[in-house]
Amino acid sequence: MTQAKQGDTVTVHYIGKLEDGTIFDSSDGREPLQFDIGSGNLIPGFEQAVVGMSPGESKTTKIPADEAYGPYYEERVLVVDREQIPPELPVDVGAELQIQQQEGLSIPVIVTEVTDSTITLDANHPLAGEDLTFEIQLVAIT
Repeated sequence: MTQAKQGDTVTVHYIGKLEDGTIFDSSDGREPLQFDIGSGNLIPGFEQAVVGMSPGESKTTKIPADEAYGPYYEERVLVVDREQIPPELPVDVGAELQIQQQEGLSIPVIVTEVTDSTITLDANHPLAGEDLTFEIQLVAIT
């Protein structure tokens, strides 16, 4: 039977879980995910987990943080004075904002704490530092 390899376009169903069993993403109830193995569009550990699978095969794989969204970096957390944030921007915990760097690059951040005088912004990916478990079913190799 044909096995998935680098360069193949594959279609998969998946369920992504944190170590405590919390589901953070799933294709359940949606169209399966289609991607090219090795394209770099998905986390490396997920792409590698599909290599060697045959259509119809299912597996569960644990992906360490380093092969997922990387480690959590404290230096990517920034506390700013509330006056530095334009008043029209939402500053509720969980709000997603963009920080403009001097070089013109835009960095997505999440508001993680709000006080009367400061706002804490986190530029880490929400899943940074997390080991992830995926249940993967290879639907097709096209």
